[in-house]
Amino acid sequence: MDPSELDLPEGVVEEARACLDESIMTYRGEPVGTVAARDRRHEPVNYHHCFVRDFVVSALVFLQEGRPEIVRNFLSLIVDLQSRKESLNCFDPGRGLLPASFLVRRVDGDEEIEVDFGEHAIARVTPIDSAFWWLWLLRVYTRATGDRTLVEQEETQHAIRLVVEFSLRAQAELLPTILVPDGAFMIDRRMGVYGHPLDVQVLFVGALRAAHEMLGDDDPTGKAARHRLGHLVHHLRTYYWIDFAALNELYRYPVEEYGKGVINHFNVYPESIPEWLAPWLPDEGGYYAANLGPGRKDFRFLAQGNLLSLVFGLADDGHAKALLDLIAQRWDDLVGNMPMKLLWPALEDEEWARTTGHDAKNRPWSYHNGGSWPCLLWQLGAAATRGNRESMLHRALEIAARRIAADDWPEYYDTPRGRLVGRQARLRQTWTAAGFLCGWNLVRDPSFADHLGFDTPIADVTCSGPADLSARADPLRED
Repeated sequence: MDPSELDLPEGVVEEARACLDESIMTYRGEPVGTVAARDRRHEPVNYHHCFVRDFVVSALVFLQEGRPEIVRNFLSLIVDLQSRKESLNCFDPGRGLLPASFLVRRVDGDEEIEVDFGEHAIARVTPIDSAFWWLWLLRVYTRATGDRTLVEQEETQHAIRLVVEFSLRAQAELLPTILVPDGAFMIDRRMGVYGHPLDVQVLFVGALRAAHEMLGDDDPTGKAARHRLGHLVHHLRTYYWIDFAALNELYRYPVEEYGKGVINHFNVYPESIPEWLAPWLPDEGGYYAANLGPGRKDFRFLAQGNLLSLVFGLADDGHAKALLDLIAQRWDDLVGNMPMKLLWPALEDEEWARTTGHDAKNRPWSYHNGGSWPCLLWQLGAAATRGNRESMLHRALEIAARRIAADDWPEYYDTPRGRLVGRQARLRQTWTAAGFLCGWNLVRDPSFADHLGFDTPIADVTCSGPADLSARADPLRED
C-alpha cells in the first residue's frame, strides 16, 4: 500500500520525526541514544536518560530511514557499560547484566556516562529485559545494514556470551522459563506479574534465537542457547497457550496429582478461571497467558508478549492465525481509540488494591493497569505485517493519528477505550513518536519486517512435562 493512501492528518509524520530528532543524545560529539521524553512541564526525573528498551523503538526507525550510525554507537556503548565483575555481593549488578538506562554528564569540562542498573529506579528493581532487547537489536542491526564488523568483534562476542550465560544460570526451580521479580521489565511497577511473565519469556526466546544465530553451533554458548530455546518454546506453546479447547480442558482438570503421569502439571484449580474469560475468548481465537506458576495461571492478555510471539516465531502458523483473529474480534477492547492496551483487563476494586499495593498511578484503566500505549504500534505493525494482516496496521495508524500529534505525543492514554491522555503521562515521549514512525515505515517498506523476525521455524522438542528429565540434560551434549 502507498502510505499516501492512509487517512492521516497533514504533517503528522514530519512532527513525529521532529520529536524523535530533538531527543537525540550525544556523547563526545557522537549520537549514542535518545532521551525518554522532553516534556518541559515536568521535572525530568529520569526521563532525560536513554533507556535501553525505549531506544530500541527509536533504533528501528533510524535503521528504516538509513541512519544506522547512532544505532551502532549505542550498541557499542552498551558493550562498554555491561557489568563484567563476578561478585557475590547482592548490591552489585550480576555479571553480564546490562543497564536499564544511562545519562551523559559534563564533569570538569569532559563528558562521562552515568549508568543506572536499577539503583535509582522506583522500588529499586534491576531490569532483566535490557540485555534481551540489546541482543535482539544487535541482530536486527546486522541484518538491516549487512555490517558484520560490530558483531564479529571479540568484545561484542564476549558480551553476547555473558548475556546468555547470565540468563542460563541455575535457578531455584526446574523450568526452562526465567524467574522474574515484579517491576523488572516494561511493567516496572507492582502489577502481579512476578514469576514468569510472558513478556520476558518471549524476549528470552528472541534473545536466544539471536545469540545462537550470531555465535553459531561451534560456540559452546551458542549451542547452549539453542538447547534451552527448544525446551522454552515447548513450555510456552504447551502451558501458556489458551484457546477454547485448552480452556475447556483446564475447566475439567483434575487437581492434587503427584508423580510423573500428571495432567495438571502446575496444579491450577479450575475455580481460578476468571468469569470474564469464557465470554471473551472467541471460538476461533487464542492467545498466550500472561503468567504461569505453581497453582497459578494469569489469564490476562499481555500485548507485548503476544505481539512479539508472532515476530520472533514463538507462535507457529496455527497460533499466529488464532492470535490475529482474536485481536481482530476484540479490537474495541485491545485497540479502541488509541492502540494499544498493554494489559487487558484491568485490575479493579479490591483486586487492584491488593495486587498493586494501592498504586495510584496504576489505578484501573491507567498506565500499566489497562492503559493504552501508542509505542506498541510498532509491535502491532510488525506482527500484522509478518502475519499478512497489513490492514490491521493501516487501521491502527489511522486511529492513532487522529489524536497522537494533537496531544503532543503522550506516553500513554487512560480509560477502557484509551480516550483520555494519561493523568501522569509525559508529553513528547520519544518512543510514542518512534512507534508511530516505525509503523508508518512498515507501510512504506513491509520487507523491513523480515529483519525483525527469523527465517526458519523453531525446532520444538518433546517433553512429557516441566520436570521431564530431558529438560535437565547437559546443554552442551551432542544431539
